[in-house]
Amino acid sequence: MLQGTGSHVGKSILTTALCRIFLQDGLRPVPFKAQNMALNSYVTKDGGEMGRAQVAQAEAAGLEPSVEMNPILLKPTGNATSQVIVMGKPVATMGAKEYHSTFAPGAIKIVESAARKLAEQFDALVIEGAGSPAEINLKDSDIVNMRVAKLLQAPVLLVADIDRGGVIASLVGTMELLDPDERDLVKGFIINKFRGDVSLLQPALDFLEEKTGKPVLGVIPHMPRLDIDDEDSVSLDDKKGCSSKELDIAVVRLPKISNFTDFEALAAEPDVSVRYVKTLAELGDPDLIILPGSKNTTEDLLYLKESGLETAIVRKNKTGIPIVGICGGYQMLGQRVEDPDHTESALDGLAGMGLLPTSTVFLPDKITRQVTVRAASHAFLSLQYSAEALTGYEIHMGRTSYLSPVKHAFLVDRGDGTWLEDGVVREDGLVMGSYIHGIFDNDDYRRKLLNSLRLRKGLDGLQSGPVNIQARKEAAYDRLADTVRQHLDLKRVYAAMGVEKA
Repeated sequence: MLQGTGSHVGKSILTTALCRIFLQDGLRPVPFKAQNMALNSYVTKDGGEMGRAQVAQAEAAGLEPSVEMNPILLKPTGNATSQVIVMGKPVATMGAKEYHSTFAPGAIKIVESAARKLAEQFDALVIEGAGSPAEINLKDSDIVNMRVAKLLQAPVLLVADIDRGGVIASLVGTMELLDPDERDLVKGFIINKFRGDVSLLQPALDFLEEKTGKPVLGVIPHMPRLDIDDEDSVSLDDKKGCSSKELDIAVVRLPKISNFTDFEALAAEPDVSVRYVKTLAELGDPDLIILPGSKNTTEDLLYLKESGLETAIVRKNKTGIPIVGICGGYQMLGQRVEDPDHTESALDGLAGMGLLPTSTVFLPDKITRQVTVRAASHAFLSLQYSAEALTGYEIHMGRTSYLSPVKHAFLVDRGDGTWLEDGVVREDGLVMGSYIHGIFDNDDYRRKLLNSLRLRKGLDGLQSGPVNIQARKEAAYDRLADTVRQHLDLKRVYAAMGVEKA
């Protein structure tokens, strides 16, 4: 089990690395995180919703993602409230106090059942904690850190981020705050995100080992641009874009932005800079504006209005800058958003941006499904693009209706020979909305769209083949594993697991 001295210290990425390393070494590993709080989620083949980080870990382990890998997912909807998703299905929206006092005490049975089911099927359960095990106020309701380690008697590797500063104090302090039986489970430390000469760090490592009686098992170097899906929006602070690229795409960084992994494939293209913008000054004059998904569409729409971004985006569209809205972003582009049951927020409804002839109402039940979609003379940017087997997934509680006849963006295969219309492309081809997450992961469609943007700028289309996103991911998992393998004492890790390795 990998636990951390805090959030965003690298637990997820190191869990991913160990999943790939164990797979390379002939084991059958499986990732597990009992409780994940994130707005980046994924839909499994059977329609369950789970955290995106565990999807990346499953891919690194060579597995199809399943909700047992992340039995409880919390999706923040507002201040101290989250939608609670259990075994892939939403069960309630709760405040933090209600969750910890009422739900969490009984949830350990769900966690244990999922973990033991995976342990029966695989050789190595690679478990990720959350936050810090030393959060004293949350220990009584813990279902994701030391309680899980003790339940499964999992050896713990404690991870700390040296890039933040205070790494020795954070490790020593965490150990001091653990109970004796919890300290016994800690088999060593991993210092993550190191820059510089390790020899200069050695005196601190010696002190740490002497002070705690625990070994430092690895000092992992800072690894920029891993090309692996991120867990939460904290990582967006590091995504600055590149001014030298020929195409400039601005993604609006909504306060409750979700599933921004939709745009990683665009950023992977050699001619594209993807920027995440929060202010009018940052917006500029991009070649494409994207409104992403949101866990709270009405409040994020209100943010656009109050910040002036809505007015600026509408004005830029009138000058010819195209706009794409995905899921929540699609809903915002319409005439009206209604939330009569307060499914997402306390707001009853709000006028939309008025760029599409649609209206959306939020309902209590959520649609979650992987989809195969078809494009027939797809008219966004006047592409006239046709394809039979594009893939993606849907996660939404809103139902969108059309206020006048429209051109649809895609057709969704119902699986029975019939098709369901999805989304809208405005008559002039400059605005598109769709519920399909992951649509830009389709290599041919993505490159056709980007080449259309290039032609609008007077640039020639790129004739080389599109970036193969799946192959790029596999290569990234291998690079990550190679780096961690070089800097982690795997012999001692295997010994802690009770596994003999040469």
